Amino acid sequence: MDRNKRIEDLKAYVQGVLNREEGKNLYFNYKDSLDQVSPQDAFEVFYSKLQDGYKPKEILEILDRVINVFHKSLSEYKWKKPKENSFLDILMKENRALERKLDKIRPILLDKKVREKKDLLLKELRELQEFDAHYLKKENILFPYLERKDKSFEGLTIMWSLHDEARKDIAKMIEILEKDKFDDNEFNVQIGKLFFSLLGIVHKEEYILFPAAMEVIEDHEWDEMNAQSLEYGFPFIEAPPIKERELDIRAFDGMTFKTDTGELTFEQVLLVFNALPVDLSFVDENDKLRYFTRPKDRIFPRSPAAIGRDVRNCHPAESVHVVEEIIEEFRSGRKDKATFWINLKGRLILIQYFALRDSSGEYKGVLEVSQDITDIKVLEGERRLLQWE
Repeated sequence: MDRNKRIEDLKAYVQGVLNREEGKNLYFNYKDSLDQVSPQDAFEVFYSKLQDGYKPKEILEILDRVINVFHKSLSEYKWKKPKENSFLDILMKENRALERKLDKIRPILLDKKVREKKDLLLKELRELQEFDAHYLKKENILFPYLERKDKSFEGLTIMWSLHDEARKDIAKMIEILEKDKFDDNEFNVQIGKLFFSLLGIVHKEEYILFPAAMEVIEDHEWDEMNAQSLEYGFPFIEAPPIKERELDIRAFDGMTFKTDTGELTFEQVLLVFNALPVDLSFVDENDKLRYFTRPKDRIFPRSPAAIGRDVRNCHPAESVHVVEEIIEEFRSGRKDKATFWINLKGRLILIQYFALRDSSGEYKGVLEVSQDITDIKVLEGERRLLQWE
């Protein structure tokens, strides 16, 4: 079958599902195309719905129904498996480890011993939060590489939304178990939702995302991704043998940064920027991420893969409208600063955005500054004598 015809049929099928049309007739109308879906087809179809104006949240409502119909052809799809300890192979090993982790929880649920083993279950669920490193590696490393390959991969915003749902489901489960009064019904509903959420992402990765990625990413790019993955960790598996890449600053010998307030070598610029107790990210006037600092304890993860990425793709779909509003207000000249603060893992984080303008007042981009102000907020009185922490 001609691929263009198949794509149009698949778009029509998904639109029918979105319109809540009768499922059986809809399926048989497009059966031939539904029996031949490839991972790349799936990306193109869901991306087209985003282009039609649907929000990721709206697509999530019908996503599993559609994927279930696609399952037969996707499960039979032949794809080249990743090399041992390549970036993708490691993600797959993490998935197997996640499944084993969930298998440890199942007996507690099946034996209906949740109340008696509440503390053990709470421990296991808190450990599940470590799997966030897996999602962060996808969002900050894999997704940017794929977005550069084809516009259809901008549909990865849908998977990012799935990550956020999983994060919320784990947090909600922990909250339920930490309550003094235990609600069996609430627990049963939420634990089922959590398993469905986590295993659903694994399914979508290994039947759609990973096969599609293997077809467009080159070997040297997998190596680059591996090097960037080191700062995120490897949930539930032993750290694989990955060699860290170091910047050879000798290539910049002799380069200096000169202004009327002083002069710095290239190495000194890096040392100064990375010593600042804040995360800095610079987005240019074309809304592309161009630079970020690497302080010792960076608050929000960033990877070199994101350089050149549209800033909208650096944020979850649910917060993109805020990013767009800030940029629009800065670009128009109506505003110069936006300030937020959030609680993150028990720490208070101050996030500020500053408009950058040249000497003639022309908009040149945005500087994002994030700072952990937990310890600053509690300061009182004065300290005038040297006192090491």
